[in-house]
Amino acid sequence: MILAEKIITLRKKNGWSQEELADQLGISRQSVSKWESGASIPDLDKIIKMSALFGVSTDYLLKDELETISYPETEDAPEAQRSISVEEANEYMDDTVCFAKRVAFAVSLCILSPICLLLFGGMAEYGIGTMADNLASGLGIGILLAIIAAAVGIMILSGQRMDNYEWLEKECFVLEYGVKGIVEKRKKDFGKTFYTCIALGVMCCILGVVPLLVLGGILEDGFPLVVCICVLLALIALGVYLFIWSGTIHESYEKLLQLGDYAEEKKALNQEFERKLGFVPAVYWCVVVAVYLGISFTRNNWGRSWIVWPVSGVLFAALVVFLKGMLARKK
Repeated sequence: MILAEKIITLRKKNGWSQEELADQLGISRQSVSKWESGASIPDLDKIIKMSALFGVSTDYLLKDELETISYPETEDAPEAQRSISVEEANEYMDDTVCFAKRVAFAVSLCILSPICLLLFGGMAEYGIGTMADNLASGLGIGILLAIIAAAVGIMILSGQRMDNYEWLEKECFVLEYGVKGIVEKRKKDFGKTFYTCIALGVMCCILGVVPLLVLGGILEDGFPLVVCICVLLALIALGVYLFIWSGTIHESYEKLLQLGDYAEEKKALNQEFERKLGFVPAVYWCVVVAVYLGISFTRNNWGRSWIVWPVSGVLFAALVVFLKGMLARKK
């Protein structure tokens, strides 16, 4: 029995499709198809991985005269890990750049969404123009919901392609020859841009408060204060865009190099967190959304209710750190 026939037999014995086997080996389905048709032969690295994956010896795979399955001499062989080629790494990093732009834009839209509501409401309240209160509220809320719907659509569509790379956050893997150097170079080249974006984002968030504080000390009320709130939201949206865009790209390099939060020991802790406490983020953010909408609609104070989001983000990060710390101490 030749190698191609053995791969087919072992794959079907395990109930895997060609695509499922390819995913576990970190290759394309076309490669598996070529192996099974005899059009090409897997290299030694893939032979070793298939030996560990199928639980058979490399002799059985390589020697045509061996018809009976032979098993490895030791059961302590290391578990096969996915490998990432140069092409796969570059494709992931390029896809992340596109994803970062879209998601950063979508989140910024959510922050900008109340601006029309604030402006129309302010114009109606202070007699600027001829817009009635009901029309101002209805039009403003309609635009707000339309912008949020567009932002959610962008996030969903953008996230679909990145679902293919979700395993990078959870599984351990190895980089093929030359990949590490390429990733490290791209990370180094992006370093200056990353820290510049963080600095500019912080400046935008701080400077956005200045007009509001200055006019707030002069005027107790008035349309200019409404405009200052809109400027504040616009600058915060710009800052958040810079944070998310640069942070997402920088994070992709950390994932490939398995550094920081994506080190092997951290991945094991994250897997345990998802297994035991995976419901916490969903419940938490549902509560936050409910609180935000409840405060905003009941008090009709969209100019201040946005503070719920940064506060909730900080509290969520603290909650996750606390829960993971508890899990780590139990080990």
